[in-house]
Amino acid sequence: MGYLPLFMDVTDQPCVVIGGDELAASRVRALLDSGAVVTVIAATLAPSLDEMARAGHITHRARTFIPGDLRGFSLAFCTAFTHEQATIVAAEARTLEVPINVTDRPQLCTFIMPAIVKRGDLQIAISTGGASPALAKILRSELEQIVGPEYEPLVAILRAIRGHLGAKGQGADERARFARELALDLREALQRHDNDAATRILSAYLGLEMSDVVFPSVGRLSLRDA
Repeated sequence: MGYLPLFMDVTDQPCVVIGGDELAASRVRALLDSGAVVTVIAATLAPSLDEMARAGHITHRARTFIPGDLRGFSLAFCTAFTHEQATIVAAEARTLEVPINVTDRPQLCTFIMPAIVKRGDLQIAISTGGASPALAKILRSELEQIVGPEYEPLVAILRAIRGHLGAKGQGADERARFARELALDLREALQRHDNDAATRILSAYLGLEMSDVVFPSVGRLSLRDA
């Protein structure tokens, strides 16, 4: 099998999880964190899923899967069925052209879930193409030690100042070099938890006065002409 790594925008998209176990709950949490509108189809729910349903965070169809259930959805997960049942779900997904992931059955999947290191908007996806999920989890654990919590505010700040970098009138190569040097210097300051240094770096690179906007784990920064 050949897999192309992609990131899919599921904001406000209807997605379905078939199964009510704790693995289904982890799929639901990932979808909700990404802004999806989630329906769960299962006769019974794990306590965490039941809590989500009672709070109105998800829609629950309290029954087993029946043909036609995938109609209208943009993405599907199936977690808690026998092979025969999973085959029926996967066949419907292919007929309706709904991308589907079936737990532990890569031959039924049209996409597989990578192990993910997430730091705010930064996501690193790790996949062995279904050969060894255990190895993917080992690599995720190792990367979590390398890619620390400072990357969440770093990405948030770089997103906020991106327009200012593009407005400096430099050529593409010069902008790329400038952005790389800024990211490296800013990362070093955030790794030291030195917010004052981060502010000085941004001011020096951009020629802007920084105050009054809150970034995660950083404090108040903003972009104003100095």
